[in-house]
Amino acid sequence: MADKKPTLLVVEDDEGLQAQLKWAYEDFDVVIAGDRESAIGALRSETPAVVTLDLGLPPDPDGTTEGFAVLDAIMELKPDTKVIVASGHGARESALQAIEHGAYDFYQKPVDIDALGLIVRRAFNLHEIEEENRRLVANSSVDKTVLGRLITGAPEMVKVARTIERVASTSVSVMLLGASGTGKELLAQGLHDASDRAEGPFVAINCAAIPENLLESELFGHEKGAFTGAVKTTEGKIESANGGTLFLDEVGDIPLPLQVKLLRFLQERTIERIGGRKTIAVDTRIVCATHQNLEAMIGEGTFREDLFYRLAEIVVRIPGLAERHGDAVLLAKAFLKKFSADMNPSVTGFAPDALAAVDSHQWPGNVRELENRVKRAVIMADGKLVNAGDLDFSGDEEENAEVLNLKAAREQADRKVIRHALARSEGNISNTAKLLGISRPTLYDLLKQYDLHA
Repeated sequence: MADKKPTLLVVEDDEGLQAQLKWAYEDFDVVIAGDRESAIGALRSETPAVVTLDLGLPPDPDGTTEGFAVLDAIMELKPDTKVIVASGHGARESALQAIEHGAYDFYQKPVDIDALGLIVRRAFNLHEIEEENRRLVANSSVDKTVLGRLITGAPEMVKVARTIERVASTSVSVMLLGASGTGKELLAQGLHDASDRAEGPFVAINCAAIPENLLESELFGHEKGAFTGAVKTTEGKIESANGGTLFLDEVGDIPLPLQVKLLRFLQERTIERIGGRKTIAVDTRIVCATHQNLEAMIGEGTFREDLFYRLAEIVVRIPGLAERHGDAVLLAKAFLKKFSADMNPSVTGFAPDALAAVDSHQWPGNVRELENRVKRAVIMADGKLVNAGDLDFSGDEEENAEVLNLKAAREQADRKVIRHALARSEGNISNTAKLLGISRPTLYDLLKQYDLHA
């Protein structure tokens, strides 16, 4: 199987050219089809990664209607296939139309075997890379994959993930700082999954969501009869996370008296339940998060400085969604796939105006806001595609970063626009170049210049 040649489907009605192409591409397993029916049959049976397609096929050899019908059928049946379209009929118009229909590239007749061969090999290489990416994404659902549930293509967020991967294998306390909705619990879960405590429990508690008079019992547990309503002995969250990780979300909301008790646990690694006299040793790693400015709270006397330094041995700052260029589109597509499967299977994607709206919105509510908007849009959508109206946007301001150095500003703008275009096109180079209004070679040069990757 390792020596099996990759399959190339050649859709061409000229018998002379059929023989020439089959001879020229001896590195591939060349399958020939001369009309629409045989081409679709070969596509189903051979599942080629790359197809070269002559638009002038019978019964319309002097036009392009039959060729475009084949292209549409390929895109519907096997949308990952790289189709290289060749035609001598109105070359420019046909090229633009073919790209709009999903073709990978276009080549004008008469065919130059060497030049076409280069395009074919490049297409096979790209298809192989995309297949590997799809395999990695598919495998990312496995629990042991490091931060396997994190969807991102932004360098800012990749840096955060790399930091968490490095500290996961240590025993240090980690503090995640970021606005509400940036995914702090997801990152805490990823840290736990990447640590040597992954087989132990991951316990999360939102300190802001529990009334102050109940929070101590939730964290430290209580003995039977400790207070009215304590009808049985109950473990607290710290104790139930023994051997694993406890995630304290919104740790800034813990009241000062309880901060003292939490500090004692971090120093001695023992607890006492409410109403109990027995000291219990607990091996629990603490990961905490907050959107508040704890250093300002220390100055105001509402948060203990010694507790802060115990909790913040490593501080990881999480960027907001507006700072993670391209991630809004990637996440929106993931959420749409998730919600449409459960709520509205007829919805298959986003209309261009919806993607543009997602891309330009500032997302003050971050990922949580995006998830909620996409969920609502999937429910409300009337057609197959979610449009901007379904997302219920109104008066969003454009991002406008102030950079005074002209060269730096130009490079920053180029990087940002290219990342957005790559995200919208899901890494497809041809579609990205089309969105940007440049040629594919120019795009390749820019990707190399700015060290960006599809």
